[in-house]
Amino acid sequence: RQLRRGPKRLGLALAVPLAAAAALPLLRGGFLPSFREGHLVLQVSEAPGASIDEMLRVGRTLSAALLALPGIATVEQQVGRAERGEDTWGPHRSEFHVELEPDSDRREAEIADRVHELLSQTPGLHFEVMTFLGDRLSETLTGETAPVVIDVFGPELERLDEMAAEIAGTLEGIPGASEVAVKAPPGSPVLAIDLRREALAAFGFLPLDVLEAVQVAYQGEVVAQTHYADHAVDVVVILAQERRSDPGAVGSLLVRSAGGTVLPLRELADVATAAGRFSILHEGSRRRQTVTCTPRGRDLAAFVADARRAIAERVALPQGYYVEFSGTAREQAAARRELLAKCALAFAGILLLLWLAFRSVRTSALILANLPFGLVGGVLALVASRLLDPEAGGLTMGALVGFVTLFGISLRNSLLLIAHYRHLVREEGAPWNLETAVRGATDRVVPILMTALVTGLGLLPLALGAGTAGREIEGPMATVIVGGLFSSAILNLLVMPALALRFGRFGEPSGTRP
Repeated sequence: RQLRRGPKRLGLALAVPLAAAAALPLLRGGFLPSFREGHLVLQVSEAPGASIDEMLRVGRTLSAALLALPGIATVEQQVGRAERGEDTWGPHRSEFHVELEPDSDRREAEIADRVHELLSQTPGLHFEVMTFLGDRLSETLTGETAPVVIDVFGPELERLDEMAAEIAGTLEGIPGASEVAVKAPPGSPVLAIDLRREALAAFGFLPLDVLEAVQVAYQGEVVAQTHYADHAVDVVVILAQERRSDPGAVGSLLVRSAGGTVLPLRELADVATAAGRFSILHEGSRRRQTVTCTPRGRDLAAFVADARRAIAERVALPQGYYVEFSGTAREQAAARRELLAKCALAFAGILLLLWLAFRSVRTSALILANLPFGLVGGVLALVASRLLDPEAGGLTMGALVGFVTLFGISLRNSLLLIAHYRHLVREEGAPWNLETAVRGATDRVVPILMTALVTGLGLLPLALGAGTAGREIEGPMATVIVGGLFSSAILNLLVMPALALRFGRFGEPSGTRP
C-alpha cells in the first residue's frame, strides 16, 4: 500500500532525514561529557601574596558555607604545597575537595551551579569548579584545567601582563564567559635585599658571605644528622619562627664578616618590599602568559569562535607577540577532524567495494541512501535524552562514534535488501515491478529486524543508564545506536523499496548502465 502512495509520500519521507541533518549542529557538543563522580574539585585563589593563614581563614568560611548547601556531605581543603611537589602554586592558591551525598550524581550539575554561585558572590576570589577526573584529563591534554586556554607569547613580561589583562577583559564581555583568570598574574609581594657594594668594601664583607647568612637564617641549612629509631633526621640551623615571620626584622639580622665584624643587615643593604612573581611561564623556550575561561550555558565551539573574533578585533598585539588557543576546545576540534578524516577514508573504501560488487553507480547510491535513515533516529534519541537530562544529551565524541557505528549497521541492512532484489531479478528471473519489490522487502523483514533487535537489546541497558556515573561516554554512543537502529530498520523496509522501485535497474547486466 505504501509503495502505491506515489512520489509525494516518498518526498516527505526523504525530507525527514534532511531535517535531522539540519538539527544536528544545534545539539550542544563537547569534547568530553560531564563526568558524574559524586565529587567536586574547587581551585580557589586570592591575590598573589596571600599567606597560608589567610587562605586557611578563607577556607573555614567557605567550608561552612559549602556544607550548608543541600547535597554536600564533606569539604576538605588543601593549602600550600610540598617542598618538591609537582604543583607550582603559590600560598595564595588552595584546593577544595567537595564530597557529595550518596545518590546525588544526577543532581551533580545543579550542585555545581550552586557552588559556582556561592563562590562568585565571595569578593576577591578567582575559582574553577570541576570534577576530579575532568581536572586530570584536562591537565593531561593541555596542562590547564579550564576548557578554553589562551596563551600569549612574547619577550617582555610586562607587555605580556598587559596583553593578558586586555584579553581577559575582552573574554568577560562575551556572553557565557565564566571563571576568567590570568594564570600567573604579577603583584606578588617580595622583600628585596639590594647589597650596597661601597658599604661591603668599607667594612670588609664579601657579598657571598652576606647572602649565605640570609639564606641560612630564612631558608635553613642542614648541618648534621641524628638517628631516631630506624631513620635519620636532619639537623637544620634556621632563625626562630617569630623572627622569620616579621618582615621588619630582616634588616636587624646580624651578619658576621671573615674578620669578625658584626653588623646588622640594614647597614650593608637596602631592604624594601617590592612587587614580584610567584611563577614565570615558559613553553618551548618562549615566555608566555595564560588566560583561562570556562563557558557556561553555551556551546564550546561557538564560544571559542566568538572569542577569536573579539580578540582579533579589540586586542592589538605588538610586533613579536602572538596568541594561541588551546585547551579542550582545540582538542575537540582536532579529534573531530581526525574522526572525519578517517571516516572519509572508510567511506571511500566502501564506495570502492560497492562498485566492485555491483559495477553500478545507481545501485551503490541506493545502498548508501539508507545512511540518512539511521541519522533520524540517532538525532531524535539525542534530543529525547537531552530533554530528560540536559547534561547527558550532548553531541560528544561518544555520540559521534555512535553515529559512525550506526551508519555501518544501516549500510548492512540496505545491502541485504538491494542484494536480494538483484538476486530475485537476475537469478530467479522475476520481473522488476511492484510485486517483486514487495516480495523482496517481505523476505528481508526478519533478517533486518533481528539485526536491529539483537544489537538494540544488547545496548539498551547502556542507553537507559546514560545519565549515571560511569556511562558518560558509552551512554550517548548507545543512545545514538539504539535510536538509529529503530529508524533505520523501519525506513529501510518502508522507504527503500519505494526508492528501489523508482530508481533501481536490477535486470541489466553489470557495467552496461551507470
